[in-house]
Amino acid sequence: MVLITASSPLPRLLALRRISVLAQTIVLLLAIAWLKMPLLITPMISVTVFLAFFNLYTQWRLQQARTVSDDEVFAHLLVDVAALGVLLYLSGGSANPFVSLFLVPLTIAATVLPAGHAWAMAGATTLIYTFLMFWNLPLPAPHGELARLDTLLARASGIAPEHAGHASGFALHVLGMWLNFVVSAGIVALFLTRMAAALKSREQELAAAREGALRNEQILALGTLAASAAHKLGTPLSTMAVVLREMELSHQNSPELSSDLVLLRGQVDECKRILSQTLASAGQSRDDSPDSLSLHAYLERLLEEWQLIRPRVTIEAKLNGNLPAPLIATDRTLEHALLNLLDNAADASPTGLKFEANWDERKLRIDIIDQGSGISPETSEKLGTPFISTKHGDDPEISGGLGIGFFLTNATIERMGGRVELLALPAGGTLTRVTLPLSRLTQACQ
Repeated sequence: MVLITASSPLPRLLALRRISVLAQTIVLLLAIAWLKMPLLITPMISVTVFLAFFNLYTQWRLQQARTVSDDEVFAHLLVDVAALGVLLYLSGGSANPFVSLFLVPLTIAATVLPAGHAWAMAGATTLIYTFLMFWNLPLPAPHGELARLDTLLARASGIAPEHAGHASGFALHVLGMWLNFVVSAGIVALFLTRMAAALKSREQELAAAREGALRNEQILALGTLAASAAHKLGTPLSTMAVVLREMELSHQNSPELSSDLVLLRGQVDECKRILSQTLASAGQSRDDSPDSLSLHAYLERLLEEWQLIRPRVTIEAKLNGNLPAPLIATDRTLEHALLNLLDNAADASPTGLKFEANWDERKLRIDIIDQGSGISPETSEKLGTPFISTKHGDDPEISGGLGIGFFLTNATIERMGGRVELLALPAGGTLTRVTLPLSRLTQACQ
């Protein structure tokens, strides 16, 4: 089955048939008005009119939300072949220089249809060609203006005298062969280049789909491992919380140790909260969110939550955009992704960073600027794949990263139709730029 898309052959057949009807009309008008050729004009005009009406049907068919089968495309090509066969029967049969136009539908069938249909088209065109060799209405010999044109062409092209005798019409036949070649070459080149571009585009779409499927498999594997780890970490964290609480009670007389134990227990409680929140929000969609927020309020809440997590890092925030800001359906996965990018920037620049958000009617752009050591172009190209990270264990306070956080962040933002870019700044540091279409964030609110 073939869907009616930009790569479907049916719209191109429609365009080619329009050209064919126009060319036949012009040729018939020339034959009647100028060359005064004694042809059977009525049946030839009838064939052209039939093709025009059939093209109107094809245009109506393109507007229907139904798939186009290979058999239907083959039937359209057979109609064109039959019409061409009737016109050639009425105008000299196989002696007509335009008989090689049978190669055009054959080429199209071989390009866009299965092998069986292509061989069937080859058989149909061969059968009609053979029929026209023995049964046809011969073209009349040129006379009047047509005879003078034939003589002029014979002299201009240097055709041998034995082929250019009076009333032979051979020079006109040669001219017709040349015109047929030009028309056929143009049609075949136009159709094949368009089909080649469509096939290339389809291959790129398939490659992107395969890459997306592989990335989804990696995300699923990481999600399974994360869920398993979260489940297993619950017991040791609970044990640590109980032990720390007992140590606090046992060392109440030691202020320094007691302060450290309170800090440790707070970190353990935070780990438990994060695990519980992660498991609770797994699989949550935006439709599950009870309320919608304006984009401005959502970003402010995001920054406030991050400052609670990283209170020692100063952040200079600017929120620029049309007010009132559009309503968006909050997505917990997007929030985690943006928090992860802020964490990465803070790890590279613990003294402070900049956050700037700009939006208009179509998109949201977030720039996060750190003052770290920057990022190399080689690392920037590899980021977004698992186990590629910019974090190395040089800083004693920052452990080396596995690259999983940025991989999941990139996958989350790409799922929403956006992209993440990491750019090295000339003065040092890294610009992390997130671009998101607002239509994906606001559609759940409408």
